[in-house]
Amino acid sequence: MFDLKINALTHAEFLKEYWQKKPLLIKGGFADFEDPIEPEELAGLAMEDDIESRLITNHDNKWESYHGPFEDFSLLTETNSTLLVQAVDHWHPVAAELLEPFRFIPNWRIDDLMISYSTPGGGVGPHLDQYDVFIIQGEGKRHWRVGMPDANLKEFAQNKSLLQVEQFNAIIDEVLEPGDILYIPPGCPHEGYAVENALNYSVGFRAPDTKDFLSNFADYLIDNELGKTRYSDKTLTLRESSGELKNDEVEQIQNLMLNAIQDKDVIKRWLGNYLSQPKHDMDLLPLDEPISSDELANYLSSQVINRAGGVRTFFQNLEDCLLLSVNNESFQLPFNTLSAVKFLTDKTSFDADEIISSLECLEFAEMLTKLINEGFYYILEEE
Repeated sequence: MFDLKINALTHAEFLKEYWQKKPLLIKGGFADFEDPIEPEELAGLAMEDDIESRLITNHDNKWESYHGPFEDFSLLTETNSTLLVQAVDHWHPVAAELLEPFRFIPNWRIDDLMISYSTPGGGVGPHLDQYDVFIIQGEGKRHWRVGMPDANLKEFAQNKSLLQVEQFNAIIDEVLEPGDILYIPPGCPHEGYAVENALNYSVGFRAPDTKDFLSNFADYLIDNELGKTRYSDKTLTLRESSGELKNDEVEQIQNLMLNAIQDKDVIKRWLGNYLSQPKHDMDLLPLDEPISSDELANYLSSQVINRAGGVRTFFQNLEDCLLLSVNNESFQLPFNTLSAVKFLTDKTSFDADEIISSLECLEFAEMLTKLINEGFYYILEEE
């Protein structure tokens, strides 16, 4: 539905020259772009309890930020206001298709699709993001300024939920029209203000920091009763001061902790759960009458399998099997199911006949039955 053209660059050239290096303006990235969602639909999503939304206003240089769900949109004034809705791909299948052209970036790095609607002058002010983002211009026009990272730029809080940055030198200063795209790497200051009523689509990417990884890994060790090796000091000798923690003891403690992350199999299983875990609620429809794995082949015969919006999935190679991870759950599968696994991870919809032979594998059939029963994958029933 959406055919991405990154100027005259191939995907490989873009990754080599721009990805996490410098911003890029992509004029006409989506030719003849048509919005997959209407502003009224976006407002409807912002009224739902399960969907994260914000409304930001900047009247008379006073910035205010309000959190949804919203009962009405009196704050969305004719000028200087912006409605933002997070993870729209979880709830709107047509809008979710905007993520697909960007899947030359690995699945586990893609976060979600945020959509904003702004009235003239509306925006969120100059700010920094610590992750990559592609911003697609939909309906209307928006004036963007983007700079290069500058460690001397000072950040400040307009209020407790709106962090901004001081003014910066811009290397991109353009008005975007429908179908234009901005790529902004982490740490690049940017600001955008609507010239007229405007829709914008932000494809964001995950970039956990060290403390995120360490904290979640510690939780995984606890939940799985791992990391139980205790500190020991059989070679302890008398020392001059009982108050001293010696360097060799520090090193032993450090090695004890490092040993916990040396097991590649443990790391891969943890990452499978952690990186496939969604951050937002999802619109899943479990089967009213669950099927058994014995019924799966007939159930799928000549059907199209669809992946629900927001489902996070990828696979890894372990020493003796494949590890398929889907929304914080992992499954061990034989290597001979790789072709079918790739359909589940790489395609949002595909003919069930493409994987029907893999249903002869009991592990694969039981795994897919569970995912279909729970609504992560589904077929559209004929009316």
